[in-house]
Amino acid sequence: MENQMIRAKEVVFRYAEDGRAALDGISMGVRRGEFVAVLGANGCGKSTLAKHFNAILLPEQGEVYVEQYNTREEDHLYDIRQRVGMVFQNPDNQIVATVVEEDVAFALENLGVPPDEMRGRVDEAMEMAGIYKHREKAPHKLSGGQKQRVAIAGVIAMRPDCLVMDESTAMLDPIGREKVMRTVKRLNTEYGITVVMITHYMEEAVQADRVIVMSRGRIELEGTPKEVFRDSARIRALKLDVPQAKELCDLLREAGVDLPQDVISAEECAKALAALLAGTAQAKK
Repeated sequence: MENQMIRAKEVVFRYAEDGRAALDGISMGVRRGEFVAVLGANGCGKSTLAKHFNAILLPEQGEVYVEQYNTREEDHLYDIRQRVGMVFQNPDNQIVATVVEEDVAFALENLGVPPDEMRGRVDEAMEMAGIYKHREKAPHKLSGGQKQRVAIAGVIAMRPDCLVMDESTAMLDPIGREKVMRTVKRLNTEYGITVVMITHYMEEAVQADRVIVMSRGRIELEGTPKEVFRDSARIRALKLDVPQAKELCDLLREAGVDLPQDVISAEECAKALAALLAGTAQAKK
């Protein structure tokens, strides 16, 4: 398809030869410059899908393309990872240096980028990620959200076209999540970087251009946040827990999304969603 940054075609993947498919015939695409959120319960396959986008994992069946490159083609592994950068859940696992700016420069040094060019790219990346003022600090003295923005800067210094966030806010407190989200939105809207955010936070998904909801290795729902969250049946399909549902309903009402007319407060909305969830659980028994 025209202007597609990433394409997955009937992708099947199992972690064990005789195990359940973690991805069960996934077909989807991400357009250049788009912000896509991928939602789903733990174990639904969303992180597995993310790892296919820069060839950390390869399909058992089907194909994944990053622009014109098939991820199976080992000769193009550098081209693929140059275009798609990954930021993972735990920032401590991604930070290797004792000073922020040295950490951001680490991958560029390994690639042999000339010092003058490296200096410019590191400064630019730190500015874009909002951590330039911390450039001379030790990473272990930063907050979780600041560390995650250091990790983002390290990826941005590589100048990828697409940033894949694999549960990158999961270990952060609400303030840290908010600041990282602000950074990600800025990278997308101001710099045109394509973003794929794997998350289970509804307040993050509602900020995306498009939401994909996964369940048991398949795509169950897809559309704009309003289209996905517009009625109780779709909300029920997400299997939200009550605290997340309360936050979601606040955000969706602010965004003008229709919820059941008899729900007039966030508290009642949480209760209504809890009742829906209880009904779903009972139906499964």
